[in-house]
Amino acid sequence: MSLGFGEIMVIMFIVLLLFGARKLPELARGLGQGIREFKKATSEIQDEITSVTNLDEPVKKVKDTPAPKDED
Repeated sequence: MSLGFGEIMVIMFIVLLLFGARKLPELARGLGQGIREFKKATSEIQDEITSVTNLDEPVKKVKDTPAPKDED
């Protein structure tokens, strides 16, 4: 589902009617800041997950060790 040029123009016209021409720059600025904060937060979460799981380091092989003998 994608929006065509006509649908985008109708949406822009409705937004212009609802908020007025004076509020549009402020609204766009707030929207841009919100998107920027969201991207920053997702980047921080990805960095945290990467640092916790140590995916940057190569996987170390675990050597097989003999099981301890039961002494009864």
